[in-house]
Amino acid sequence: MTTPDEMTTPDEMTAPDEMAPADETTAPDETAVPDAPAPRAGILRTTLRRNVGAMAGGTLLMGLYQAGETAFPIALGLIVEHTMRERDLGRLGLSIAALAVIITTVSLSWRFGMRVLQKANTTEAHRWRVRVAASALQPVARDTGLKSGEVLTIATEDADQTADIIEVVPLLISSLVAVLITAVALGLADVRLGLLVIAGTIAILSILSVMSKRIGASTREQQARVARAGAKVADLISGLRPLHGFGGNHAAFRSYRRVSTEAKSQAITVARVNGAYAGVALALNAALAAAVTLTAGWLAFEGRIGIGELVMAVGLAQFIMEPLRLFSEMPKYVMIARASAERMALVLAARPVMTPGTGRPSAGGDLEVDGVRYGSLRELKFHVAAGEFVAIAAYQAQAAADLAAVLAVRVPPGAYEGVVRVGGQDLADLPVEGIREHLLVNPYDGEIFAGTLRTNIDPSGTARLLPEAVAASMLTDVVALHPEGLDHGVRDRGANLSGGQRQRLSLARALAADAGILVLHDPTTAVDAVTEQLIARNLARLRANRTTVVITSSPAFLDAADRVLVLDGGVITADDTHRGLLGTDAGYRQAVAR
Repeated sequence: MTTPDEMTTPDEMTAPDEMAPADETTAPDETAVPDAPAPRAGILRTTLRRNVGAMAGGTLLMGLYQAGETAFPIALGLIVEHTMRERDLGRLGLSIAALAVIITTVSLSWRFGMRVLQKANTTEAHRWRVRVAASALQPVARDTGLKSGEVLTIATEDADQTADIIEVVPLLISSLVAVLITAVALGLADVRLGLLVIAGTIAILSILSVMSKRIGASTREQQARVARAGAKVADLISGLRPLHGFGGNHAAFRSYRRVSTEAKSQAITVARVNGAYAGVALALNAALAAAVTLTAGWLAFEGRIGIGELVMAVGLAQFIMEPLRLFSEMPKYVMIARASAERMALVLAARPVMTPGTGRPSAGGDLEVDGVRYGSLRELKFHVAAGEFVAIAAYQAQAAADLAAVLAVRVPPGAYEGVVRVGGQDLADLPVEGIREHLLVNPYDGEIFAGTLRTNIDPSGTARLLPEAVAASMLTDVVALHPEGLDHGVRDRGANLSGGQRQRLSLARALAADAGILVLHDPTTAVDAVTEQLIARNLARLRANRTTVVITSSPAFLDAADRVLVLDGGVITADDTHRGLLGTDAGYRQAVAR
């Protein structure tokens, strides 16, 4: 929320290092994903309820600040009135001391009031970021209709804007306090001045509330378009290398430029609406201040109010512009918070795409695919016994991708025909967490994270086979190249590694997990033939007596496997050893021989 930073009041006295830091600790119930939907109103109500204490304290301090600001011109008018009438130096000294008390109260109440509110704001934004991230990272995917880039925007910008409601409400109440005190003080001088302030405030808020609805609608559209642009650039970055490979990068850039231009155009529209809102608000506030000043001058000229009351009225007319500006800006921030809460509800209220079971798979079990029909797969059937090393030679790349997606539970069991069993139990009867404890599917494009080689291989720091996994994946040369060894830094998406190094790092991570059933999809497409041969032998040795499936066309892995299944046209067409198939199947020989 930018309102406090825009003010020229004592908040400039609060240094950044004096602001209380956000509470980085989050209670367990704050990270849990809600079972029930989280509509927009529910998100805002939760935010307000959780911070009622901080908001009450902040409202009290900010109300004291506004009361002190209002008291200053009132006290100044009384001083002028009594000084001109009595000319007493002692009373003048007491009056100056009273002004000093008011100034001190204004300064301290602002400082500590904003500290309380901004700490609560930052902490609440952190809570919602964790909540959205926890929901998006659940093992069971949720039907949000959003891409990962859009979820990232929601977890950052929308979480911050939703938490701004914590500051909006106290500032709204404290500004109302200032307006009411001003109206009462002017009404005591002359009832017409008080009525003018009340009527003018109501008219200003009525006009601006209509404009704030337009801001809310424009902001929702802007947030959606910015999120789409973020999702597009995330997809572009992750697919940049293959796009360059077949010359599709220019078309992808044009697509991003179009989406980005739409986001820019909508941002300009929102800026224009905000500018018009701010301009109208400033003009109306200035008009009310001018009306109060002119009316007070006319009443003083008529002799209906004294000089001191005129000084008070002029001072209040100047002061009231600031709380009126705050008061008139609050509807805009409320609409922005509502729009952001609505987008967060898209993630938090999304239903799971599948209902996980409650059983537990048996350790070291077998893998069975029985009559699966999905995408390019047609009545796919095969069985991998416990402890067996099987290679699947997929003649069509899409069939390999569809099979990997089904085994990785990226496709809910209800979205395909047939059954996949792990250890004799149907995937639909097992929780996703339990499945992944025993069945690990490592994709060909495994993500590499910013950190070190060690944290990419063993994120939890508990792997028992870390040295063995590094050796089996032939990552030892990468480790030996750097003095830091496994603690060598890795950039985001492995930008400082070659394609082969990234693949070997991903493979080392899969091997270090030591899953009961390991499925690898094209693990060495960017690795040279000699290194690939060594990796295949190492893999067979390390995974001895552990169920392993490799979806690949690599002769090295096909030869190292106990047997090879040929996947052609969505079904298994052959089952033999690699050498047996080379001698009997001309199509296989043509497909895999290099």
